[in-house]
Amino acid sequence: MHHKYVIYPFTAIVGQDDMRLGLILNAIDPLMGGVLIRGEKGTAKSTAVRGLSDLLPEIEIVSGCPFNCDPDNLREMCRTCQEAAEQGQTLPRLHKKMAVVELPVSATEDRVVGALDIHRALKEGISALQPGVLAEANRNILYIDEVNLLDDHVANVLLDAAAMGVNIIERESVSLHHPARFILVGTMNPEEGELRPQLLDRFGLCVQVKGLSDKGDRAEVVRLREEFDKDPWAFTAKYAKAQSDLRERIVMAREQVKDVLISEERLDSIAEACANLGIDTLRADIVVTKAAKALAAFEGRTEVEDQDILKAMELALPHRLRKKPFEKVASKEEVLQALERTSESAGQRPATEKTFKVDTSLRLAELARGIEQGKAALGRNEPATTGLRGKYVSARPRGNSNDVALDATLRRAALDASEGRLEVSPEHLMEKVRLGRSGVLYVFCLDSSSSMGAQARMELAKGAVYYLLQTAYQRRDRVALVTFRGSTAQLVLSPTASVEAAEERLRELPTGGKTPLSQGVAECLQLIERQGSKGTNTQIILISDGRGNVPIKGSLREDLTWLGEEIRSKRLRLVVINTGKKPHDLGHLKEFARVASGDHFFLEEVATW
Repeated sequence: MHHKYVIYPFTAIVGQDDMRLGLILNAIDPLMGGVLIRGEKGTAKSTAVRGLSDLLPEIEIVSGCPFNCDPDNLREMCRTCQEAAEQGQTLPRLHKKMAVVELPVSATEDRVVGALDIHRALKEGISALQPGVLAEANRNILYIDEVNLLDDHVANVLLDAAAMGVNIIERESVSLHHPARFILVGTMNPEEGELRPQLLDRFGLCVQVKGLSDKGDRAEVVRLREEFDKDPWAFTAKYAKAQSDLRERIVMAREQVKDVLISEERLDSIAEACANLGIDTLRADIVVTKAAKALAAFEGRTEVEDQDILKAMELALPHRLRKKPFEKVASKEEVLQALERTSESAGQRPATEKTFKVDTSLRLAELARGIEQGKAALGRNEPATTGLRGKYVSARPRGNSNDVALDATLRRAALDASEGRLEVSPEHLMEKVRLGRSGVLYVFCLDSSSSMGAQARMELAKGAVYYLLQTAYQRRDRVALVTFRGSTAQLVLSPTASVEAAEERLRELPTGGKTPLSQGVAECLQLIERQGSKGTNTQIILISDGRGNVPIKGSLREDLTWLGEEIRSKRLRLVVINTGKKPHDLGHLKEFARVASGDHFFLEEVATW
């Protein structure tokens, strides 16, 4: 909601109190780790982020420095500014507004981290690096829309920089580092897939935003929007006083937050609450403390009170409470209920009491991806080794490929340049490493008959589906589930990359009846044919005890031989998880896997890896 460089005022946003507070607290203390805003489109997420940048006071930078260095902070300067300051030079100063630096979902690693300045290398024969997004973001706001869709390798680079406050660029033996301290803001729509747990925990605070349900609030939004569109300059002038007052509160809180005190008793209560809630990461304790102190400073107090801690927990704990497959990010009401339950039971058990067990579902998900066997299906999770298709992500010394990486070749040649001359020889040639464009389709074939262990198989399959979906959007993978019981097979979960869709469809699965194993596998093959999936881009995971008793062609052995040959001829990958006991196994599933050129494992083997 902006109009010709006029930003919609932060103070004119209707409702969404938690979102606004989360942004303000991070502006007071950027070391809090940023804020993740979860919600559907049209809930003012982007408007709030841009409004915050317009609201915040100007910053003083070293004029001409691409990293926005603070001229009064020697420890957090880039190398060039440090050397100039240490030599007694007067650093040129400039005041500027904080900016919102957007990280595109399709950004390459070089765009984020920084890349070699080819023009300078060609002209001067020296190695020179062009700053990237993280350089622009230093001392500004780094905004990542659709953060859950980021590529894995870009997300990892971002995590490293956010954790260290420094961006390190390494290219062909050239190394450069610069400060990278920023207010991290990410937005996402949960319906489009969940965020990787590692990246999720990286965000200090998490707020859930929803569309306004009160008709008065909705009418107010429409009225304000119409007024803004009619005359944005007059509209912003109307809110100038409210903007100025809020800006002054934030500036004062920034100065005061370092002097805010928190008692040892309250620190102990934070640690106890996080431990009792089963939150493993210590980042939760740290963020709650920082948020409580920032809130106290924002309210003009010099000591943290209980209500500060409670509010901080509402913002810092929801995304860290998920422990089981298919659990959603908790709401603030659920956080409060959990805190009440833990306080009631605190005297009944020690806070450190905890039990651990092997997560077989996670092992199965890893097996499905081929991690244990080193045979991961080709897709975005595997670099393509041949061909010119796919996204260019890195380079390596050239082999037999004609897909030459010109930028990497010039960087390598620049290292050997002399007297300003750049000469490229065969040993300098580099080839492109690409990621495949198509993802992998994982089709689970689940025995839901009344044979022994049906419920355990259900939980195993649900958990494995969940873990595969955790990174499905980054990899463009999809997961489907076919169950078989009685006399037929049923497609329970159509191919999807959404955890939300999987949760809705898999909440309750019926069990009982006979075991139409053949029909289950046949239904998987028909699904794959309908989807147009081919070869190693498709993985079938069969979970059964192998005691099929509803054959198609006359006998189970005959059926499995026929189906195994079909799988092999189509070059599909097969993993069979045998839930039966080894001493009593009839051997049908093992033979099926052999015919299909797939893999066979007993469940007990998977559980003990």
